[in-house]
Amino acid sequence: MGVSEKPAKGTFLQAMKAVAWAFFGVRKHTDHDHDAATLTMGQVIIAGILSAGLFVAAVVLVVKFVTS
Repeated sequence: MGVSEKPAKGTFLQAMKAVAWAFFGVRKHTDHDHDAATLTMGQVIIAGILSAGLFVAAVVLVVKFVTS
């Protein structure tokens, strides 16, 4: 890759995968570097908000199921 070439922009699925690994707390250094080079801050923020919402909804559903 030359100096002027930028890596391809990451996909939303790639952002969701990066956020999921961050929630889990385990990430390979090479994968982190690749994501940092290709993902935008907006992609990561949107994926993080969506993932947090899904997590909260899942916890609420589990609690309702267990307490019913």
